[in-house]
Amino acid sequence: MMLDKALLSTVGATGNRIKVELFYDVISPYTWFAFEALCRYQSVWNIDLKLRPTFLGGIMKNTGNKGPMLLPAKGQYMFKDLERNQKYFDVPMNVPSDPFEMIMKKGSIRSMRFLTWIDMNKPEYLEEVSRQLWMRNWSRDEDITQNESLEAAAKKAGFLDGDLNTALASFETPEVKKRLIDVTDEALAYGAFGAPWIVAHTADGSESFFGSDRFPILAMTLGEEWLGPNPLSSKL
Repeated sequence: MMLDKALLSTVGATGNRIKVELFYDVISPYTWFAFEALCRYQSVWNIDLKLRPTFLGGIMKNTGNKGPMLLPAKGQYMFKDLERNQKYFDVPMNVPSDPFEMIMKKGSIRSMRFLTWIDMNKPEYLEEVSRQLWMRNWSRDEDITQNESLEAAAKKAGFLDGDLNTALASFETPEVKKRLIDVTDEALAYGAFGAPWIVAHTADGSESFFGSDRFPILAMTLGEEWLGPNPLSSKL
């Protein structure tokens, strides 16, 4: 239900912004589109965006869902659809040379543990390191699983050497692994069966949205206006 505009302006004036959670995994190309759109709208909508690193493989396993790489017709459609979305969202995406190996063989578990450590310890870097990991695998066809790859992404995001050394030594501890499992379980509790999974916490309760094509409906739910994927005409 759309929030009353007067109520929305009052809420914004008190600094009580509407929490929107993005449960995401950098293995998902469609999630990159949603990620960039929501990051751009942080300064346009009255929202408090919470980035929630999640393991998509765990969601797929728990729900019995199958990715497009396992369904030939869906996979064939996806590559053309990604090209359209790349233009629409103004995101520098390029399909990797071997998407099956990247998604199904290499996966993203180490990347998502790395981002989980950042979320727990250096959240100010979370947005940009996430973006740099997407740039590596879905723009430049580079690895995101090895320590050297994680280090390169973090340095691109401005990580200091001391913090980076700590992150690389600590991101696969039991504490971090448990946190990633717990957040993935949170997404499942909200009904997630894929990514991106967006949860808006309005005065009427929590509502979930799947995919990168639900933004007009999300805007309606928030009492906001969807101005297209790039409201500030920014460039990556």
